[in-house]
Amino acid sequence: MHRGFEIGRTVQDFCRPDRMALVVYDMQVGIISQLKHGPDIVERVAGVLDAARQNSFRIIFMRHLSMPRELMGASQFRQAMAWQRIEDPDSVRPWFLRGTPGVEIVPELAPRESEAVLDKITFSAFEGTPLAMILRDCGLTAFAICGVATEIGIDPTVRHGADLGLVPIVIADACGAGHQEAGARAMENIAFMGDALVTDSAHIVNIMSGIEQV
Repeated sequence: MHRGFEIGRTVQDFCRPDRMALVVYDMQVGIISQLKHGPDIVERVAGVLDAARQNSFRIIFMRHLSMPRELMGASQFRQAMAWQRIEDPDSVRPWFLRGTPGVEIVPELAPRESEAVLDKITFSAFEGTPLAMILRDCGLTAFAICGVATEIGIDPTVRHGADLGLVPIVIADACGAGHQEAGARAMENIAFMGDALVTDSAHIVNIMSGIEQV
């Protein structure tokens, strides 16, 4: 204790249903299908998700959406052209339109009625979504995060969450990268900054399940 408040420094300090939620980031059919190691990430995320469900942790899924071409502006076109490696805006195809199969969460992780699914067009899960409000309104101070992709969405979500005064807990082996070197650099930077905790799926599952005592 310091001046009347706790300064948590370990995963055990935060990994409780009254302090932490699980955020499952962009585990969508159209994204996982592009990753060579996608099935491995699905398996690890499924293990964490199962432990969270069995032990009454709040669970929030994030999904990436594309805007219809009619609602795309300069930044949306610029991003799509970079990802699709094209020079002509007229050739852009929105990959993740609402209602298309690629947008859906992979069936192995299908969200339950008691779990939120938040849609976004940004990389940070906090920008333009009620995620921060949900966590604060439930009195939570930390969030564990897993999913894809480390270098694209996990990293900015972790930094944004830390800037909001939350404690991000990154489940490293349950986070996948689209570009392995960029993903490794992002994870190294997350660990270096010191405002997030980095763990692995076996460790956090044990804590969630009470095998490792808080």
